[in-house]
Amino acid sequence: MSVRHTLLALLSEGPRYGRQLRQEFEAGTGELWPLKAGQVYAVLRRLERDGLVESGDAGAAGPHRKFRITDDGAAELAAWLRSPPDLASAPHDQMAAKVLAALRVPGTDAHEVIQVHRRSLMELMQQWTRVKREQTDHDLGLGLRLEAELLRLDSVIRWLDAADGRLMRVAASPPRPDPPALPRRPGRAGVPPAWVNHQETSGTADDRIRVSDRDRERAIARLRDSFAEGRLTREELEERITAALSAQAVGDLRRITADLP
Repeated sequence: MSVRHTLLALLSEGPRYGRQLRQEFEAGTGELWPLKAGQVYAVLRRLERDGLVESGDAGAAGPHRKFRITDDGAAELAAWLRSPPDLASAPHDQMAAKVLAALRVPGTDAHEVIQVHRRSLMELMQQWTRVKREQTDHDLGLGLRLEAELLRLDSVIRWLDAADGRLMRVAASPPRPDPPALPRRPGRAGVPPAWVNHQETSGTADDRIRVSDRDRERAIARLRDSFAEGRLTREELEERITAALSAQAVGDLRRITADLP
């Protein structure tokens, strides 16, 4: 948890006293990250020294000084919200801190912040997957380390997906009546064939529509869910994620997930 940037996020809503900042920090994290008063003022002094916050009365005692964020502080906060996590420390805590901060900063789209980090982690996951495939045949230790990192990244991405889904549910408008169902083409009963050979759904006009990054991300989330349910092996998951990232049209994504629920 970055106390420095979380305090900047709170100050982005308006000036605060140190005591207010401590109370709002702990309230916003469910008191999972308790904060001592001395720690708050130490961080505020460093922020003031760096020109990221300012106080109207530098001569007043700590509890009586009201702090406000500066333009440099707002720029620092905006850059931090979208910077990739430092994987040397637990990425879960960093992502939680950034999403919670994004919810407080006026004019910041928390969904966009989540997607910036999700794309960054997905790209890193793909890089490590390629390294694992190409270099770990004769190095068991490296393979195990990469597997641990891939599982850790996968869990962070799952958390980001859960957070994004919850944000969308909260922001959703009241449910509307479902439109009447359109007639479906008759098809063969039974389980769809394997994704590499699935051609029946690839000839429609919709299949030629170009996909967006959001389309690819949804398909990859569905693949990860299927892997967690035991429907795909790790090798199948990696192969299909690679195909999803390079998909150009809706039909490409449809073929990748055709044999999944």
